[in-house]
Amino acid sequence: MLDMSPSEQNLRACLSRFPSGVTVVSYQSVDGPRGITVNAFTSVSLDPPVILVALARRSRSHDLMARLPFTVNVLRTRQEDIARYCASSPDDYSWLPWTIGASPPRLEGALAHLICHPWRTIRAGDHTLYLGRVETLDYGDGDALGFFCSRFVPVPWPIPSQPPLPYDLFEQPADRP
Repeated sequence: MLDMSPSEQNLRACLSRFPSGVTVVSYQSVDGPRGITVNAFTSVSLDPPVILVALARRSRSHDLMARLPFTVNVLRTRQEDIARYCASSPDDYSWLPWTIGASPPRLEGALAHLICHPWRTIRAGDHTLYLGRVETLDYGDGDALGFFCSRFVPVPWPIPSQPPLPYDLFEQPADRP
């Protein structure tokens, strides 16, 4: 393999080799519930509980995210149509299966929900990193929707052939003080 320049095309192709989950970040606008498909989502801190979502500065949701509570909806495989729809910047979100209450709207049937309040924002090139403090959450079992090589892919629920690791793989016991 040859070293390539980090042109936008090469960078997109290279980054597409990293599989990710698919989320819809939802919030309440003056026009009703809204959502944007986001695969740039990660955990930042357990104490306090903080997550990160990255939004393109040109997206319609960008400016609202800095000041509104939001929900990160982790999608199931069967919710690909919702992911595609929210990625297209539609005007009508009324057909989506919303649960609306005291918290920001959330999508019914999602694999997990993290309800967040804005905590910090960081401008990063053509995106903004929104850090949200997790206030409440819920989750279930099932297959997740993934994104790999610019395609939606199923991420099957693990077969219980072995128990989960007794530690977080990314914070191995040797790394702890």
